Amino acid sequence: MQTILNQLVYFGFFQSVFLLVTYFVSSKKRKYINEFMIVFVFVVTIGLLGKVIYNTGVFGENFRFISLSELSALLFGPTIYLFTNSILHKTKFSKTDLIHYVPGISYSLFVFIYFVIPEDMVLGDRIKTGELQRVIYACHAVGLIVNITYWYLGVKVFKTFIRASKNEISYELHTRFITMFLYVTGFCLLLWTVLLVTSFFGFPMLERNARPYIWIVLTFIILFINYYLMISPQVLKEIPSIKLKKYTQSKLNDSDLEKLKLELNELMVKKKPYLNNKLLKTELAKMLGVNSPELARLLNESIGMNFFEYVNYYRIKEFVSLAETEKGKQLTFFGLAQEAGFNSKTTFNKSFKKLMGVSPSVYFTQNT
Repeated sequence: MQTILNQLVYFGFFQSVFLLVTYFVSSKKRKYINEFMIVFVFVVTIGLLGKVIYNTGVFGENFRFISLSELSALLFGPTIYLFTNSILHKTKFSKTDLIHYVPGISYSLFVFIYFVIPEDMVLGDRIKTGELQRVIYACHAVGLIVNITYWYLGVKVFKTFIRASKNEISYELHTRFITMFLYVTGFCLLLWTVLLVTSFFGFPMLERNARPYIWIVLTFIILFINYYLMISPQVLKEIPSIKLKKYTQSKLNDSDLEKLKLELNELMVKKKPYLNNKLLKTELAKMLGVNSPELARLLNESIGMNFFEYVNYYRIKEFVSLAETEKGKQLTFFGLAQEAGFNSKTTFNKSFKKLMGVSPSVYFTQNT
């Protein structure tokens, strides 16, 4: 088993180096690789470097090289958060982002001073007294706390973005790869936490033996995402740039809102903008002759729906109308839904059931 793990470490290390070289040498590939993902690759390269040197035995079996892998421990969590935020909000790496790496840099300095610099005799004394093992456990605990905190911040950013998107776009976002990334990294951190806790109950070898496998899994996740984004860069383009603006300073009074409500209803009936399956709130606002915050106020205060619900309400009405035509009778439910402006079967089914109270099949069975 150890031989297989060593081979995976070598493979992961050389793939990481290859990606770093590709990023810095190929300007064409560079534009397809997220900057924070390169930070990820750099982090895992550092983490794997110590293991590679230790496994090869070039400088003897000196555990100091294993401690090099700990230098990347607290850099992982902040990068999860920054990567997620950059993908969703289309942000670039800036100097202010460096503040999130302060804990990781401080941690790395401590590891270097405590584990790498001291002489063998000093480290031997620490091992005999049990101090070294206690410090290792403390370091892992601190690492987990920081990483889990930043992972949670990444999840929070993701959930906030999804909620906000309902007020800006009329379709379901394709964010499966981000969702899976957060799920898998979260699971690895949870597993590591459980194993660390078992160490305090007399099972130290569980965490010690499992930790390398957890890190190698995270390594291959990061490598996979990098290659995936290079091969399929359109995935990032499917996430629109959403800029939220408050409408608290809107000068529209109740009379203006009521008038706009009638105009919007007329617009939806006559021009049917909802047939555009990628309709954005900014586009509908322009058609109505107002700005985006004013349309948001109209929808939220006067109509009682967010943009996503409002547009899909009209799509459902269009779907029901089309179903009664001769053309509609030749199409499947999803075929009809696409004609009505939906681009996702899941979104259609959820929206239909929320509005009608039953699924499409049950609805038409009851109304035949």
